[in-house]
Amino acid sequence: MPTRKKTTMFACAFCSCVSSFVVICVVLATPQWVSSQVRFSRANSSVTISLEYGLFRGTCEQFVDAGLQVSKTTFQVADFLSSSRTRSMNVAIIVVLVLSLLSSLLSSGFTCTNAVSNPYQTFLGPVGVYTWNSLCGILILIAMILFPVNIEGNRLSEELAHRCSTSLQTHLGSTHNYGYSYWIMLLILFLNVASLVIIYFYDHARYSKKKEQERPIENAPKDVILF
Repeated sequence: MPTRKKTTMFACAFCSCVSSFVVICVVLATPQWVSSQVRFSRANSSVTISLEYGLFRGTCEQFVDAGLQVSKTTFQVADFLSSSRTRSMNVAIIVVLVLSLLSSLLSSGFTCTNAVSNPYQTFLGPVGVYTWNSLCGILILIAMILFPVNIEGNRLSEELAHRCSTSLQTHLGSTHNYGYSYWIMLLILFLNVASLVIIYFYDHARYSKKKEQERPIENAPKDVILF
């Protein structure tokens, strides 16, 4: 059976990993990734398309000239993507987040196993926790980079706006504000770092204790040496 100290520290790491898993589920499920205001010109008028969307679904509203509003509509992001670049990037972000979800799940399993037992295999111990937590953090960081690239570089909001309305002509400009579904990925990174720090302190304390028990004979008391 593991010591009380080991159980406590791995239980804390387990809570952190489970929290990371839950937050990733929230990120995937909610559409509040970004809100965009995309302005276009139309014959003798200007149109502003207001978008709020995530990886799977979103909403759009149309404002014409002096605030005349067209009813809000809901759309599926995949159905509105016509460019292969934006579609591929959107799929890549989803795949990356699903992989991070699996990594977080595996990390939760490893920390739980270590909290209740002492695995014989090295990889099932702290090494495995380091591996899966680091992989999860790297994948989340990649997703946080790819999403703005898809918006700014591939003009994702402009493409979606064209599908929300007809007869749009010249693109006059766009503004983007990233929502909580995007920014809470920073919380996932923090939770992964917290898990790594907890396991590092446990591993470091265990290593120091082991070295102290294996100290050289020249550091032993003289009466022990004479005996």
